[in-house]
Amino acid sequence: MKHTDGKKRVCPRCGQAYRGRPAVSRADNETLLCPDCGTREALESIGVGAAEQDSILAAIHRCAEGGGKR
Repeated sequence: MKHTDGKKRVCPRCGQAYRGRPAVSRADNETLLCPDCGTREALESIGVGAAEQDSILAAIHRCAEGGGKR
């Protein structure tokens, strides 16, 4: 299933609206999540705690906005 349209969706995990390609939940392999929740599920699966997840997501967002260190 390809989701490349600009359609606005609401993530069932966090309740936030997002656009772009969704992630597929690792819990059931069918629920569509926002990219951040998909990343969180992946990090949780390898034992990364919530504070470090926040830090990683902040770095991802900085890079996406062009403000990340290279």
